[in-house]
Formats: sequence, C-alpha cells, structure tokens
Amino acid sequence: MPKQFIADLKDRDVVDSPFMVKEKTMAMAKNGKPYMNLKFMDKSGEIDGKLWDNVDELDKTFQKGDFVRIRGTASLYMGKMQLVAKEIKRLEEEGVDLADFVPVSPVPQAEMRAELAQVVASLSNPYLKALMEGFCGDAEFMAGYCKAPAAKGMHHVYIGGLLEHSLSVVRLVDAIVPLYPDLNRDLLVVGALLHDLGKVAELSYDRAFEYTDEGRLIGHISIGVEMLTERIATVPGFPRELAMLLKHLLLSHHGQYEYGSPKRPKTVEATILHYLDDMDSKINGIRSHIARETAQGNRWTSHHRLYNLYFFTGNGMEDESEQEMIALSEPLAEAAPQAPAPAEKDKPKPARESFGNQPFANLKNLDLFGN
Repeated sequence: MPKQFIADLKDRDVVDSPFMVKEKTMAMAKNGKPYMNLKFMDKSGEIDGKLWDNVDELDKTFQKGDFVRIRGTASLYMGKMQLVAKEIKRLEEEGVDLADFVPVSPVPQAEMRAELAQVVASLSNPYLKALMEGFCGDAEFMAGYCKAPAAKGMHHVYIGGLLEHSLSVVRLVDAIVPLYPDLNRDLLVVGALLHDLGKVAELSYDRAFEYTDEGRLIGHISIGVEMLTERIATVPGFPRELAMLLKHLLLSHHGQYEYGSPKRPKTVEATILHYLDDMDSKINGIRSHIARETAQGNRWTSHHRLYNLYFFTGNGMEDESEQEMIALSEPLAEAAPQAPAPAEKDKPKPARESFGNQPFANLKNLDLFGN
C-alpha cells in the first residue's frame, strides 16, 4: 500500500496507510462508552488519534510500538490535525519499510562523523584529545552515539539527534570562546561532545523512542559520569583536577536541581555549557514545533506544553502580499474566554485619573511642618 506521511495530511483527507503506534490509552466518554486515545508516528512526525468504534475488540489486537494499518479520516480539531480511525489492523514488521517510520536527522551521518573527527583533531590538550580518540575508536559506543536521539520528546527527537545536538553545541562554544579571554576551549568542546553521553544507554531507539530500565532508574547524567570515569581510567596520567572539571560539566549541565542536575554550574565553563546546551535544545524544539504547525498552514502554533506558550510562525521574511492575505483571512490564534458579567460589588473601580506632567503639584496643599 502507498505510504501517506503524517506531515502531508490535510483536513478531511481519507487515510489508508501504515503507521507506528507511539501511545495508546483507554478512556471513557461521558455517556459511558469506551474510546481510545492514540498517537501515531512516522518519520515525518506525530499525530494524535481517536478510535470510537469497536474499541474493546480492537484493543486486544495491537499494542504500543506495533505497526498498524489505519483506515480513517484526517480532521482539524482546535487548530491541530488528528486522525480519526475507523479500522486498525496490526502489521508484521516484515511487511513495512522501517525507513518510513523512524525520523532521521536531516544532516547526513557521514557529514557529522567527518565534523566530529575534525573537532577531535583540533584539540590541543593531549589528555582530552586521547580521551576523545578513545571514545571515537570504540565501535560499539560510536554506533549508539551516532544513532541515539538527543531526547525522547523535546528536542532533536530523531536518529542521529544526539550527535547533531552535540556538534551544534561545539559550534556555539567556538563562537563564544573568542569573546571572552582565558576560557578553556578544549574543556568546553569535550564537555559539549560528552555532556549527554549517557543517552546512548538511557534511551532505546530501534523503534519508538523510549526510556530503558537503566534510563528510568539512573538517568543519563549519572550514566554518563560512570562512562566518562571508566574511559578516563584508560588514559595514562590523566590529571585528577582536569577529570574533576570535566565531570562537573556533565553533572551541572542541566543548571538547576529541579531540572535534574546533581550539581549547579560552579565554573565559568560549566555556566557557559549549561546555557549553550539549553539554548540549542530550546531552539531545536521550538523550530520543530513551528515546522509541524506551519506544514498544516497555521499562522500560530498550538499550545506547547513545555514552554506554556503559543508561537507565532512568521518571522518577517514572508512575502508581503502573502502576509496581508493571511492577516485578512485568518482568525486570531488566541481568543480570551468571555467571562460572565461581574456582580455590582465585584465590578472594578474606575481607573484613577492621571496627574499629568506635574506629579508634585498637590504637595503645596500639604502641611508638611505642622503649621
């Protein structure tokens, strides 16, 4: 069957195509009838789904992570595309092309590997260079490092996302270092490459991206420090203080305790790494969110749960005539709900009149000295 990609679906499109089930939960309607909340994915993106009919029967036929053939209709609901399924049939993995379902970094892996080699070659500190050469020479580690996503759902959520994100932070480091004297460029670069090191074990990424048991119980920061400690031990004479500073970069890169950092940044390099990592991850996450919404022709995005914001999709580079047409034809993205009329006692008091441009004029009427 021909593959219909999520990013290409339009309102009222008839859908008959395979997808991967990313999420599946049962729910109950107000009338007591069960329905199913679903999320489908392919390499182009994700889409929420609903199943209203034959829910109990179909619930037994497929699970989260399965490939399924969906027959239904794409529908625009509250500004967001969803897929209303009429029929769901589980498919065997042999009958699908995995390349259609797993999102992949837009940057070719060979290009990123070449950039990584150049970055490692640029290191002047012999211990840090030997450390990175050890990581790059480990075929098993590199297979995971080049394949893993950078996160499960917020940024760089695709095969190769971890490497792409790490190299992006390296480029930001090289943009920042010339602006501030006496920064340890090699330490920052290696910190940028290794700050999310533990995600090769924290996440599983053969199909849908999920947390491993180790990821849930330990987390990528602790896993990464363990991996780093083991690798440092293979570099003869690695300075103890340099190892401490590098471990601190990993332990503090989330910035705050409430964001999962065991330590807060306490060196200039750790502070810089935290902000650059945070900036790159947020920019990628916001741009990905906007790209999904723009593909559906929306001027404003739907609500982004992490940032608690709606994002405007324009940036002033659109054709002026196109902007005018959109402005005339599209409703406001956010409309404030109409509140009920307040009771008389709850009505706000009239605004106080302005005192004009002579704020001290009334002081002359005050008896400041008790006369």
